[in-house]
Amino acid sequence: MTAEQTTGRKPMTLTQKILAHHARGLTRPWVQAGDILQVRVDWTIASELAWNGMDRTYQALGRPKIHDPDRFFLAVDHTVDPVTLASDKRAQKLTQLSRDFAAEAKLRHFYDANVTILHTKFYRDLVQPGQVVLGADSHTSSHGGMGAFSIGLGGADITAAMVLGQSWIEVPEAISVEYLGDLPFGFGGKDVILQTLGELRRNTVAMERSVEYRGDAARRFSTDTRFTIANMTAEFGGLNGIFEADEVVAQWLARRPGENADALYFRADPDAPYLERHAIDLGKLQPLVAKPFSPDNVFPVSEHLGMKLDGCFIGACTTTEEELVLGALILEQATRGRAPLPASAKKLVVPGDLSIQARLKQSGLWDFYERAGFRIGPPGCSMCLGVASEKALPGEVWLSSQNRNYENRMGQGSLAWLATGATVAASAVEMKLADPRPLLDRVDRDRFNQVLQRPSTHRAHDVRVSEPEIHVSQPPAGATATTAPAATATRLRGRVQRFGDNVDTDAIIPGEFCHLTKLEEIGPHAFHHVRPEFHPRAQAGRTIVVAGAGWGSGSSREQAVWALLGAGIQAVIAKSYAFIHKRNLVNEALPYLVVTDPRFHELAAEDAELSIDLAAGAVTHVASGQTFKAERPSPIVQALRREGGLVPAIRHHGAQVFDALGGAA
Repeated sequence: MTAEQTTGRKPMTLTQKILAHHARGLTRPWVQAGDILQVRVDWTIASELAWNGMDRTYQALGRPKIHDPDRFFLAVDHTVDPVTLASDKRAQKLTQLSRDFAAEAKLRHFYDANVTILHTKFYRDLVQPGQVVLGADSHTSSHGGMGAFSIGLGGADITAAMVLGQSWIEVPEAISVEYLGDLPFGFGGKDVILQTLGELRRNTVAMERSVEYRGDAARRFSTDTRFTIANMTAEFGGLNGIFEADEVVAQWLARRPGENADALYFRADPDAPYLERHAIDLGKLQPLVAKPFSPDNVFPVSEHLGMKLDGCFIGACTTTEEELVLGALILEQATRGRAPLPASAKKLVVPGDLSIQARLKQSGLWDFYERAGFRIGPPGCSMCLGVASEKALPGEVWLSSQNRNYENRMGQGSLAWLATGATVAASAVEMKLADPRPLLDRVDRDRFNQVLQRPSTHRAHDVRVSEPEIHVSQPPAGATATTAPAATATRLRGRVQRFGDNVDTDAIIPGEFCHLTKLEEIGPHAFHHVRPEFHPRAQAGRTIVVAGAGWGSGSSREQAVWALLGAGIQAVIAKSYAFIHKRNLVNEALPYLVVTDPRFHELAAEDAELSIDLAAGAVTHVASGQTFKAERPSPIVQALRREGGLVPAIRHHGAQVFDALGGAA
């Protein structure tokens, strides 16, 4: 029988059930794609780099009392290492700003510099299945590995949720990715998600959608493997990635001393409304690399064996304890019978948390990294972001277990090739790309499980599958909260600066400038590395950005919108947008339009003159006189645009802001 026949409601995906459980003011006992919901938020999380911008919003709101100091998680990890903390005034300022707020708000979960990576500790120690987690970092998607609805948003959204304990969400469409076959020993989440990206491509089937990872193979994945796959849902283009919490998750939670009693084990209905279903066969999986400059530019390692490397990095949030242990055991085999290699500045391994660092030290596994010439760095984002002291030099080829290989990601002019930690370790001895499988065959599997404290026999853990508690209420008579009136007529005119597909936020504003919060300071750095003429041209005349699909993908940094505003951009027109960046455009009141008509994109060439009528949702190509309609934004987006952005809306309506802007389905 269908869910509708047995429960009187329409079938729902896992994501929809979690959102329905957390929704306020529902008028029917289910939610579906396109619904605008007010949702209760369990956790908000951020780093010091994000808090810098969030503090700007918090100050604009008058620094109110936050909703629950025990449910805001703040970690200093993005811009810090011992060198920057000692010498870099920018890193010192960002760190102190976070320390001051932690003391001001009496945060329970504040982690100072080089103690942990934001997502590593939160995933291992705190998140529980069925929770709603909002984070000021795009890789907040990681926590879907534990069965939570977890998404990255811009700092203004996270500040609002931190203060109010709630937010709004448009229920996304969903796809199912079903993993088939058995994952061979030594293959983990990075291998799986690279295969997925290679087959399905970035910013395509997952774009702005919920990605639910399913299948017989998925149920055998470790929590570390699930973490990495959910983590790189951000690179896939999804709003969130999520696995159904099961016995594997229950076993992990049973090891925790706390934060394990509120788990909700929901299941997608058998007839859940997935827009698409995609099968990925892991039976023939082989080691993969993603070439610069896209995580879906995926090829077998075997096609590039022996490629010379300038550097090897094992670390960043996507690299789990599982990968670090496996890398050490591979190096044990690779260096057996050899004299220790000299320590190299071009070989770096960074654990995700001090607890992982301690376990590898206790197990003697750091010795194998050191014998292979690796330096062991303190926990932090390190080379993945390339804004602290650890950077690749221009033209250098680095093999890295991080999650992004965009232009200049590891440092200006760097060339990042992505791979699993096992492949990086196998390649590090000779500094040439190598297939890890011959070394994997010699790894002691019992020792691998022992270090990770995985029992040799699995004890069944009780999992009580449940349904969401959905509270339905009748809307007030005559209520029309979900249909905001049209915006006041606004006309814009300008000339085009033209971009292609998948322009990422690293390109819009490089990480080294994300500490800036004043528009006049950050604006001149828009497209600093990839299009240095952008700002002078924008200053010389009124500019409208026109782009292809996937505009603003990558990081959640709201500084990308500030940079556009600071450069004087009138509006952005694109075929599609990354979900987080689109919300940032709304929150900061920078007009955007979605126009997919191919004829428009043919006419809107570089320097073409355009006229925009925001009220009508129309754009005119002045020379030809042709007018094109944009997609109509949702009522809450229209309401926020009318208010002038999120902060003015909260100032106007206070704690009832989301009631005022839009109701629930």
